[in-house]
Amino acid sequence: MSKISTNISIDADVKKKAQELFAAMGLDLSTAINIYLKMAIEMQGIPFEVRLKTPNAETVAAIEEGRRMAHDPNATSYGSVAEMRKALGL
Repeated sequence: MSKISTNISIDADVKKKAQELFAAMGLDLSTAINIYLKMAIEMQGIPFEVRLKTPNAETVAAIEEGRRMAHDPNATSYGSVAEMRKALGL
């Protein structure tokens, strides 16, 4: 397999911390990046979950409540946003 050099821009602090981490694992930065790229190819995408941020406890509770209500035959439902707003007095 032939190799080529590639230039990428990395934040200096991120590079330093990554090099320290990978050195502790017996890897250099180039090997670690190659592992990442091979995994991305194998998985046909980024090989880990990418999110804006982890939802807080309130958001998780609201999602769970919504899921429970979706399966509750006694839950109140509305035919439109206007109908819901009227019921809420808005």
